[in-house]
Amino acid sequence: MATVTKSIEIKAPVDNVFTYFARPEHVSDQIKNDAVGMAVVPMDIKEGMGVGTTFRIIGNFNGKQLEWDCETTQFDRNERISAKQIDGPFKKWSITNEFKSLGPNKTRVTMTVDYDMPFGPLGSIMDKAKFAKSAERGMETALYNVRGLLEGNGSIPVYITLDAYRKLLDEKKKMNDLPVSTVLTAILEKYEQTKTAV
Repeated sequence: MATVTKSIEIKAPVDNVFTYFARPEHVSDQIKNDAVGMAVVPMDIKEGMGVGTTFRIIGNFNGKQLEWDCETTQFDRNERISAKQIDGPFKKWSITNEFKSLGPNKTRVTMTVDYDMPFGPLGSIMDKAKFAKSAERGMETALYNVRGLLEGNGSIPVYITLDAYRKLLDEKKKMNDLPVSTVLTAILEKYEQTKTAV
């Protein structure tokens, strides 16, 4: 059994951070580097991505591809999200994201993965040699990327054009440098109001 834990502080309200992590595919978008790649595919979504939601993880760890299905087991708004493997290669695999508000615009996120490698004794050797290090690097990279994105100074999301992102940053300045996610939410709410008024 192995446990990998990483924490980071993000300059954003706990509600914004929790909302981002509540969609597992958002975080998987951030886990991409030379050694690790991960995709998360939602399968059966329960209300608000809550308890009972199932999703498939497709991971590439130093050239070794693994797939496993997970189910959300705990969903406490602005506090904790947990999921565990329900079908896949690991003897055991679970992830917990914990959120602690450190003030109106600061949140600590702690990501913990507990797992038991497949392949018996060979799995333990593989774990020590490669998997644990690549998992740790992937988690750390993901947390830094999420922080950059939620603080509004990260890489441009692939689903937004450069021009649109620049306009978003201009609005961010007008709104006293609130996090990008807050600014985007405000813009979308304003758009919805004008759409319903027409």
